Amino acid sequence: MNLDDFSDLIERPDGGVRRDAEERRERLVVPPGALGRLDELGEWLSAAQQSVPVKAIEQPRVVLFAGDHGVAELGVSGRAAGTAYELVRATLEGATPLAVLARQFSVPVRIVDAGLDCDPELLPESVVRHRVRRGSGRIDIEDALTAEEAERAVRLGMAIADEEADSGTDLVVLGDLSVGGTTAAGTLIAALCGTDASVVTGRGGAGIDDLAWMRKCAAIRDALRRARPVLGDQLELLATVGGADLAAMTGFLLQCAVRRLPVILDGVVSAACALVGQRAAFRAPDWWLAGQASGEPAQAKALDRMALNPLLDHGVIVGEGSGALLALPLVRAAAALAAELPERAPADGAGEESGGGEGEENVEEEGADGQAGVGERAGGGTAVG
Repeated sequence: MNLDDFSDLIERPDGGVRRDAEERRERLVVPPGALGRLDELGEWLSAAQQSVPVKAIEQPRVVLFAGDHGVAELGVSGRAAGTAYELVRATLEGATPLAVLARQFSVPVRIVDAGLDCDPELLPESVVRHRVRRGSGRIDIEDALTAEEAERAVRLGMAIADEEADSGTDLVVLGDLSVGGTTAAGTLIAALCGTDASVVTGRGGAGIDDLAWMRKCAAIRDALRRARPVLGDQLELLATVGGADLAAMTGFLLQCAVRRLPVILDGVVSAACALVGQRAAFRAPDWWLAGQASGEPAQAKALDRMALNPLLDHGVIVGEGSGALLALPLVRAAAALAAELPERAPADGAGEESGGGEGEENVEEEGADGQAGVGERAGGGTAVG
């Protein structure tokens, strides 16, 4: 397998459709620019869907890839090594921020065990049946995966993307459930951006103290020495300093771009996988949105390299897909506004509008540009509820 082959398979969202969406936006009753970035989002969705006006987001799905990383044994995480399965169980039981938000927004959640370090009996078969291996290697001293395991993980992600696209999912919120994952992600980003370990080392979703931060920085520094010689091969890079979950997420992101399935990225782990994907296929980031700024320096580096501007910056650092899911209502709002706002009255009616009388007649004319016009469009004169 050569990830560079994706470059020939991925096309950008339809530029002609986007221009049509921009022209339609110019004709809407709300002045151009008044909705800020929501206009841009609506036009992006139109191009991705090849539809003007844009279609509503009706079947979004949260997809979380889970895995443990051997580097967590060094005390670089706020959680104990090998405990990512606890995050999975808590999510399945509805006891995490992501699970609460998913219930609130009525969005189904899919969890894929790519490399958890636990007995399969601890989790449902639907979660563990895809596992590539039990945990990933300690990237500061050994490879995370063998070459065969890395390819299996990438193909796993591709298969999950195909399943989602075939099932009618029209937008994916992508996240991870991992322990030690931000260390692997920081290594990938530092290697691909050519920066030092200290520049990309953050404190993770669980938070770590200064001593743990120094251990994490040292681990990334050592892993970087192993990553730099394999920068020319993205699959080998994932095998050397990635992990089963990160390799699967990379395959997932690339295949989503092939299938024209938009994705909202969450934190530093999904950003790292996206950056690997960009190195393989430079057009792929056109299919992704950055859901939020997590505060991780490595994420900021990766998003800047891909020219992705986060939709939200609320200081949410919990990870697990929560920040990206919080951005979903914004994307849905952009789609609804682009699709449902009425267009301005034809130019030949402008004089009549400007010369209208006072009182009831004037109120009716206001309706052509305001609330009454929306009500007529939505339900034959019935106000929007």
